[in-house]
Amino acid sequence: MLGVFSGEVVEVPAELTAAGSRTPSPKTRASTLVDRFLASSGPAVSVQIASLGHLAYSNKNQSLFRPRRFAAKEEIFCVFEGMLDNLGSLWQQYGLSSKGGAAAAADEAVLVIEAYKALRDRAPYPPSFMLAHLSGDFAFVLFDRSTSSLLVASDPNGKIPLFWGITADGCVAFSDDVDLLKGSCGKSLAQFPQGCFYSNSHGGLRSFENPKHRVTAIPADEEEICGATFKVEGAFVAATI
Repeated sequence: MLGVFSGEVVEVPAELTAAGSRTPSPKTRASTLVDRFLASSGPAVSVQIASLGHLAYSNKNQSLFRPRRFAAKEEIFCVFEGMLDNLGSLWQQYGLSSKGGAAAAADEAVLVIEAYKALRDRAPYPPSFMLAHLSGDFAFVLFDRSTSSLLVASDPNGKIPLFWGITADGCVAFSDDVDLLKGSCGKSLAQFPQGCFYSNSHGGLRSFENPKHRVTAIPADEEEICGATFKVEGAFVAATI
């Protein structure tokens, strides 16, 4: 899966900028990154969201336990990879099961959009309120065009790979394919920290598993693919790629 967003949407993480500056390496523009993804992924769903961003996904080579899904509703777009163990109970929790047969077509991407929309419309709940209820292995990218709000999250177990980096033209890209991003982001690249979310409307990068703990970044060694490693202070850190 791939999500690419311009500086109009995402504030470029300073840690990723610093990582790329410390060890300069070739980069490409965001448009080239999208073209590379579409060329290598076979049949793919691709959505251009004006000048703000681009979402794409493909079922090519996907795991049975890590299906990729896409959904869109009322200018909210979501690419989801993985599976939720409590999908049925969440559908009922958010009062969605009575919506005209929608439950029968429910999947994780639809659920995330519906849950996000319900909390957005009821009150300005932080994303952690919704994310804390999700049980399973997942990573997703959600964009709300009506408010230019971006929400990206990775589960606490980190079993679904998710990386983010900066392209040559200053866009921020998210993908489950580190090699794809490496070719366009160089060393301005890092694994997205598990149990965390990025929200451009709720303070940037934060932990939903440990809300009181700060998320910091340290430079990676020269030989590593990623230029930085993000970690939640006081939490276990997975091995760096």
